[in-house]
Amino acid sequence: QVQLVESGGGSVQAGDSLRLSCVTSGRPSSSTVMGWFRQYPGKDREFVACIQWNDDTPEYSGLIQDRFTISRGDDKKTVFLQMNSLKPEDSAIYYCAANLYWRGTYYLWDPDGYRYWGQGIRVTVSS
Repeated sequence: QVQLVESGGGSVQAGDSLRLSCVTSGRPSSSTVMGWFRQYPGKDREFVACIQWNDDTPEYSGLIQDRFTISRGDDKKTVFLQMNSLKPEDSAIYYCAANLYWRGTYYLWDPDGYRYWGQGIRVTVSS
């Protein structure tokens, strides 16, 4: 069973930065896509960012306004989300997601396209 383990969340002040990390126990392929979603209480998970393993192409939600950067680790099993200029509205549970063999059936922002999920990590931003 493939596992995704997230780390790096916490409580910060508005304007601060955090870097989330997610490592997979699976064996990524050239068609792997890994990404981050977030969820507010009572709401569906929303897409934040993803990155495609074949060429490191990132995709971002328009909601984050260039404040976040997704990247892949040199080990090719880790994905990072660098979050800068954090705002109180960024407070949420952040989930790492992965599909080790993306077939293109879904849009990259669609959570249904991701087969594996982390347990979620809380990010709290105080004003």
